[in-house]
Amino acid sequence: MNEKSAPILEARGLSAGYGGRAVVRDLDILVRPGEVVGLLGANGAGKTTTILTLAGELAPLGGQLLWAGETARGGLASRARNGLGLVLEERGVFSRLSTADNLSIGRGSPERALEYFPELEPHLRRRAGLLSGGQQQMLSVGRALAAEPKVLLVDELSLGLAPIMVDRVFEAILAAAARGIGVLVVEQHVRRILDAADRAYVLRRGRVVLEGPTAELGERLDHIEELYLAESREPTG
Repeated sequence: MNEKSAPILEARGLSAGYGGRAVVRDLDILVRPGEVVGLLGANGAGKTTTILTLAGELAPLGGQLLWAGETARGGLASRARNGLGLVLEERGVFSRLSTADNLSIGRGSPERALEYFPELEPHLRRRAGLLSGGQQQMLSVGRALAAEPKVLLVDELSLGLAPIMVDRVFEAILAAAARGIGVLVVEQHVRRILDAADRAYVLRRGRVVLEGPTAELGERLDHIEELYLAESREPTG
């Protein structure tokens, strides 16, 4: 990843939320081709709201969203056609369809998905709803990567997964970044994302409170974890 390369996805002073009420405010976030970026924060910090707004599922309440240097227009379908991939916490697996049929629904070829996750091949005829949580996550991420997006947004990548499965999915994400795909990963597990990502942002109560290369943030691990604990102790109502 070239740190001087132009961002493919960028938010400037972004505010977003629901019903006109901002959940996140004044966010400056960017993703360059070929880099993995972490978006960290405790529950309720605004991570999912940020992802949905970047993806076009939510309209911004303020600020700018740029795609390849131009104002991002249209909703999720339009951005997907222009090269955005999205994997949500629910994973988007069609449980009654086979694994092969799930892969065929995506914009990319099943063969490319299996290049990232060859361990899915023995399960192609199996109903996706019968796959393990880790296999379903591989299916969702593999389907998204098969479309060769310019940017992939992943919400709560490791939620409910065994550590070995988390490592496997991160391995595929790093392989995608090596091919030039920019990746933004929402993650609660600080240590895991600091090991895998190039840069990270830390959200607290809807604002970025720390950002930088993960090597530098790793030296502030105790402070980051204290931010998590502080937010979990604060009243939410």
